Amino acid sequence: MKLLVVLVVGLRPKDLAHAPILRGLGQHGFVAPLRTVFPAVTCTVQATFLTGLRPSGHGAVANGWYFRDQAQVWLWRQANGLVDGDKLYATARARHGCTTAKMFWWWNMYAATDWSVTPRPEYHADGLKQPGLYSEPQELHRQLQAELGPFPLFQFWGPGADIRSTRWIVDASLAVIRRHDPDLLLTYLPHLDYDHQRFGPDDPRSVQAVRDVDVEAGRLIAAARERNAHVIVLSEYGIEAATRPVFVNRVLHEQGYLRVQETGHGQLLDCGACRAFAVADHQCAHVYVARAEDVAAVAALLRRTPGVARVLDRQAKAELGIDHPRSGELVCIAEPGCWFAYHYWLDEARRPDFAPTVDIHRKPGYDPAELFLDPNLRFPKLKIGWTLARKLLGFRYLMDVIPTDPSLVRGTHGRLYDDPAAGPVFLSSDRRLQADVIDATAVKDLCLRVLAGSG
Repeated sequence: MKLLVVLVVGLRPKDLAHAPILRGLGQHGFVAPLRTVFPAVTCTVQATFLTGLRPSGHGAVANGWYFRDQAQVWLWRQANGLVDGDKLYATARARHGCTTAKMFWWWNMYAATDWSVTPRPEYHADGLKQPGLYSEPQELHRQLQAELGPFPLFQFWGPGADIRSTRWIVDASLAVIRRHDPDLLLTYLPHLDYDHQRFGPDDPRSVQAVRDVDVEAGRLIAAARERNAHVIVLSEYGIEAATRPVFVNRVLHEQGYLRVQETGHGQLLDCGACRAFAVADHQCAHVYVARAEDVAAVAALLRRTPGVARVLDRQAKAELGIDHPRSGELVCIAEPGCWFAYHYWLDEARRPDFAPTVDIHRKPGYDPAELFLDPNLRFPKLKIGWTLARKLLGFRYLMDVIPTDPSLVRGTHGRLYDDPAAGPVFLSSDRRLQADVIDATAVKDLCLRVLAGSG
């Protein structure tokens, strides 16, 4: 049996009221709340979908973590080998001889798939950043871009992120279906999540984003039905309204636990010299504490910090399935509506030069403010145009148009919600999989059942 798995990021059960095609899929098959894992963030949950393991088993404890041996924080890594455990596509190939296409799912590079495509921007020696893709086989992304036009990287993430990235991914997935007809197709549709974070999940603009992604998902569902393939649509997490950023690193800085390096382009977080610092990731923060004798004091400090709901010690981490060597000595969970901002500097004049830019690899934490243009810029389009002109003329440039005030963010996720309607969702055309609730750890096995033809 063939299977299409569509990951619609940020889709909630309540959003189906505005998504007639997806709602129809659930009526034809079934729909259920999805019980996700903590932290409910992209890289962690996708690793669980692929392996059936909790973070303590697969090791993807967040969208990034502190690599202790390198004294560096790295986010948004793509190497499949960073995730431990047997992956869905490898098991499907071994058991059933299935072919697999993996379109923009995370942990994509060097995965045991037949066809894959993932964003891979080009960073030139002169500082130039250009859109790029990585694919297996190598010619796949060139073929797709020759047919569909360049991948819209700047609509995939950043202030310009919108439906165009989702539409391109759907077009590319349909092209792969036409050319290769994989037994298992994994497709990732990103843009709904961004509008939920920008505007809040119940804003009219977010409701429109639900309608838009419904149309795009519908094109994939129609192609699957033409090939008598089953369909699973699911999301990694729900989104709740964001009311307040929490600056854990600034608390640690003020108390002398965090250290910065003074450079000519601002203060840099000096991870290896810190007694304690946090890798902030939505509503989860991994707090790395260098000295065992500091753990209790740091935990007490953070428990007193407004916006922090829980500080997990070793035992509590084990209970939530996040007790892995990559995790911080402590892990913070935000209160409802709160989320953790990465900002560590105390003087805005000494902020690092990358702070007001879209720079997901140098920031030591997730920064959803990258979805906005700085409202303090009087003529942002004029500034962008002038900066792009400098780029085209070959001059060095800094696209410093992102706000460093994270209070603009209106949606967040990461903690586990009590209300199933606000969490993630699971839909399937195969009623034989039906259950009242679907666990994220069960998704791999459910996919394998469909591929085996046993439902």
